[in-house]
Amino acid sequence: MAALKRLSYNHGMKNSHFVFGEAQTYPLIIVISGPSGIGKDAVVGLLQNTNQNTHFVITFNSRKPRKDEVDGKDYFFVSREVFEGMIARDELLEHARVYSDYKGIPKSQVREALESGKDVVLRLDVQGAMTVKRLIPDAVLIFLTASSKQEWTNRLQARRSESPEEFALRLRIAEDEYSHLDEFDYLVVNSDKHLEKTIEDIQAIIRSEHLRTKPRKATL
Repeated sequence: MAALKRLSYNHGMKNSHFVFGEAQTYPLIIVISGPSGIGKDAVVGLLQNTNQNTHFVITFNSRKPRKDEVDGKDYFFVSREVFEGMIARDELLEHARVYSDYKGIPKSQVREALESGKDVVLRLDVQGAMTVKRLIPDAVLIFLTASSKQEWTNRLQARRSESPEEFALRLRIAEDEYSHLDEFDYLVVNSDKHLEKTIEDIQAIIRSEHLRTKPRKATL
């Protein structure tokens, strides 16, 4: 990546500096988060088609795949015993037990992508995003929301993958998740039938982050 090129110029102005070329930047760690059913999977899926120089971390998950999910693409689906072994060996950047199942981010994927100069995108629930914020303060945190509560609950009901008790639990957890909104860097509305607009907003965030005069430097 290009470094800052500075030329001192003191004619009539003390300690003036002009900058030529591109500012030095570092790979970003970008966290896409938000409550369950907000559309994180769809957003990350479309970002993968448009951001070629970006690594999209595949999360490990101890639950069984849904009918439209592919192992190794949507998640790495493993048994609870295998997941607990990864925890014991300290192989995960963050992990959590959510709705009776484990989810976790492997450290190796993140390190290898950063070392290659690629931005890294993490798809996390809000609890996981808060953990990453604590461990990597320079990560970019994006909170996805729906245009209304009704729109969001309609999405959850359309999935038909939860029992009434699980659905009520997700609603209660979402209330707590929204209480962390101020700890995120950006809020992006992921409205029904406007996924392209969501992607445009996230792309604009990434471009602006790479243009900072004081760039973030995420390390792991």
